[in-house]
Amino acid sequence: MSLKLPAPSDPTMSGPVPLADAPADAPADVRSGGKGRLRALDGLRLVAALMVAIYHLAFRGSGAWRGQTLEIFPHLSHAAAYGPLGVQFFFIISGFVICMSGWGRSVKAFAISRISRLYPAYWAALILVTAVLFVLGYKTVSRTDLLTNFTMLQTPAGSERVLGVSWTLWAEMRFYVLFAVTVLWRGATRKRVLAFCALWTIGALYADSSGQEFLKVVLMPEYAPFFVGGIGLYLLRRFGHDLLTWGVVAGGFLLGQHYAVKALVAPPGMHVAFHRSPTVVIALVAAGFAAIAAVTLVRRVADVDWRWLTTAGALTYPFYLVHEILGTLVIEKLKIHTGIPNYGVLALAIGSMLLLAYLIYRLVERPLTPVLRRALTHQANRLSEPRPART
Repeated sequence: MSLKLPAPSDPTMSGPVPLADAPADAPADVRSGGKGRLRALDGLRLVAALMVAIYHLAFRGSGAWRGQTLEIFPHLSHAAAYGPLGVQFFFIISGFVICMSGWGRSVKAFAISRISRLYPAYWAALILVTAVLFVLGYKTVSRTDLLTNFTMLQTPAGSERVLGVSWTLWAEMRFYVLFAVTVLWRGATRKRVLAFCALWTIGALYADSSGQEFLKVVLMPEYAPFFVGGIGLYLLRRFGHDLLTWGVVAGGFLLGQHYAVKALVAPPGMHVAFHRSPTVVIALVAAGFAAIAAVTLVRRVADVDWRWLTTAGALTYPFYLVHEILGTLVIEKLKIHTGIPNYGVLALAIGSMLLLAYLIYRLVERPLTPVLRRALTHQANRLSEPRPART
């Protein structure tokens, strides 16, 4: 048997398979300068993940629906076509959160925080998806590619991905490395972070125009504006409003909308199932920047204290990891074995993935993340200790 999932595609192509935690930052890091959580930002993370999920399930999932989604969901699928922009929203949030969580941390502490946050849920999703596909008799990746997937480095290694959405984790990891080696290595300061934003933007534009693939891989011109825009928003929150920092945010938006339109809008004359509107893409990118600015800079919104939003943020990462393949399977089985209306099937698929995400969060992330963090910290401390000379 072969599962008819949309083939994972590169984000630079029209109709990409997106991110996000996505992102994929730790909800526990989303703190408001030590004065409490930015709970509304947690909620936005789940909104971004749902955008991606609806795109995968209600726009690209024609095989599971046993028909064309544009005909099954004539109105919803048109909106769902813009779901890949949830990835860009994740990257803006990531820029904000990584700058905030890395401030005052050493590279060692930052690396331990990221590894212990990202890997437990990722390993759980990888094992679960592989096991389900194997038990149901669907085709999966080779043994060697599966083992490579456990490193989370399958994309640069050229291995087939088990989780199609995992390419965004590679983008996140490159951002972490860039930020760590250029900012955290000597300690984050406003001047140093602003210099990082300026140099990364210039370098990314050069990489794009130079045609040098190595520079494009390292500097990510198509994603850099979103990370940089998020960093600028954090600087505004931490240090207050000033023209230079708002210029960083504005530059992130202006360049970001360019790359979003380039990636998502098919050239005139090209035959595609659905032509996205550049005006809508630009408007949604603007709305993403505006929403993240509102929940971080507008005090009345930033101070929202609805605890369920924190739970929503905690579900985002595992939901993002499992929704595409397992959600498609749920749709396929419900369409074959039940007479539930299409919108009911879609709701059940998304609801079941949210429930599964909650189970991964409670049974895997919460117990294993601190264990892994302690183990990594202990090992890092041992490496820092001077070793006695051999006699």
